[in-house]
Amino acid sequence: MIIIAGSASPKLASRVAKQLKCPILNPEIKRFPDGELYVRLDAKLEGKHVVIVQSTHHPQNDNLIELFLLLDAAKDLGARHVTATVPYLISSRQDKLFKPGESTGTHTICKLIEHAGADDFLTVDMQNDRVIQNFSIPTYNLTATSLLGQYLDKLKLQDPVILGIDQGSLERVRRVAAELNANYDYLVKRKVTQKKITTQPKHLEVAKRDVVLVDDIISTGGNIIEATRILRRQRARKIYVACTHPAVTEDTLQKILKAGVQSVIATDTIEHRTSLVSVAPIIAGAIQQGF
Repeated sequence: MIIIAGSASPKLASRVAKQLKCPILNPEIKRFPDGELYVRLDAKLEGKHVVIVQSTHHPQNDNLIELFLLLDAAKDLGARHVTATVPYLISSRQDKLFKPGESTGTHTICKLIEHAGADDFLTVDMQNDRVIQNFSIPTYNLTATSLLGQYLDKLKLQDPVILGIDQGSLERVRRVAAELNANYDYLVKRKVTQKKITTQPKHLEVAKRDVVLVDDIISTGGNIIEATRILRRQRARKIYVACTHPAVTEDTLQKILKAGVQSVIATDTIEHRTSLVSVAPIIAGAIQQGF
């Protein structure tokens, strides 16, 4: 087996290779004068199981094209089996038609991954489970929730409450809370008057307790900022944010911290300064077990 590190995920690829105790290949990647991407794999891959690790966050189009070229090059060199490991896959918002003439980007991207040479596909905490239905190759959606919970447990939080942004996140929150043996809940919006709406935990009180807001992805940070302000008014002791995919700009991160968040704890599905938890163990474990 050999790990190929895409330029979007070099640290994660290295960690996966270390877990699997196998070699890692850093491809030659450059651009022609007109901006076109050049990819070359300088290795003998014939008969090998190749694992390509490449996320597709910003710049999304560049990272996607690089993924396609890496898959194609590996197959062209005679790889026996190619696993496309895409810890963060874009296009979950384009899984169905809303207006006539729209492109269903999810369907297109999944088919291109297959046609480029992937024999199976592995991702982490995919936003939309319906995306998996677009693949005809074996597809695996791992979850980083337990890893996040294990990291949070080491922080020795005071009487912690693990909160989801909405009811849809309840299962994710439950898994995180299980690692801390903590209470968990989710936020709901309640209509107080005709013009006033409040947001608060459905069941639990947060006063004088440490609170962890859990989500799968943070991008604009709007929901997190709103929830943080409300929790502060409810006298939460300290507020933390945990997510799998930190798709945030530096400006957004600063706004989240300024709102009163103690720290943002994310994984390395997108390599960012908040990536304090690595998903390498679950990726390596899935590969070792043959998924």
